[in-house]
Amino acid sequence: MKDIKAFLDHKYKTYNQPNFVEDDPIGIPHQYTKKQDVEITAFWTAMLAWGQRKTIINKSNALFKLMDNAPHDFILNHKEKDRKPFLEFKHRTFQATDTIYFLAFLQHFYKKNESLEFAFSQFLSTKDVHVGPALIGFHDLFFSLPYAPDRTRKHIATPARKSSCKRLNMFLRWMVRKDKQGVDFGIWKKIKPRQLLIPLDVHVDRVARKLQLIERKQTDWRTVLELTEKLREFDPKDPVKYDYALFGTGVMEKDKL
Repeated sequence: MKDIKAFLDHKYKTYNQPNFVEDDPIGIPHQYTKKQDVEITAFWTAMLAWGQRKTIINKSNALFKLMDNAPHDFILNHKEKDRKPFLEFKHRTFQATDTIYFLAFLQHFYKKNESLEFAFSQFLSTKDVHVGPALIGFHDLFFSLPYAPDRTRKHIATPARKSSCKRLNMFLRWMVRKDKQGVDFGIWKKIKPRQLLIPLDVHVDRVARKLQLIERKQTDWRTVLELTEKLREFDPKDPVKYDYALFGTGVMEKDKL
């Protein structure tokens, strides 16, 4: 295991670099400085993050352009008639119905709360080992409005459905982790890096299995817990930093591993 830790530490340093931002969806929220703008763009970009990264970036930029690149101001102050241009926005299975409900929920939430962090942290205790309760609580809160469409539920994962919750875990990594490299934002303080869970996509899953960090056959919520627990052995305070090592190796070195 020492060899694996040394390998992962090396790859973490290799890929946790500012130039990572240029070709990754995390570059979208890096275009903003206001905390709420960062949160909103990070959340929505993460929820759209499936498929080619270039397409995700282009679609996200197009979405926030509809908000005049001032998402928090738009979310707070827009009227129902201002939602009409969003009826044309779609990304794969993310359709107009989903877009309109996202706008509605975010407006409802931000009119009562300063930060999206509370939508997660209110369901989490410092004693909780991981963010599972926050993900379940957020899902239920997100769909608590009486007109929440059933079809939109597929875009917000929950451990209650045994989902790996890859996109939500990635979003939380962006918001919670902080280091000198500045790729992740670290603007949320109520959730601790030690509580984060690995965003388990196909690249991370493949590399982790080659390194024998996963025994479970399926790729689901329990697999996320298994892999994160292994990574905690290497760094109990910041296990998800190894997302850079696993993802970076999987994407950039797939022919070498």
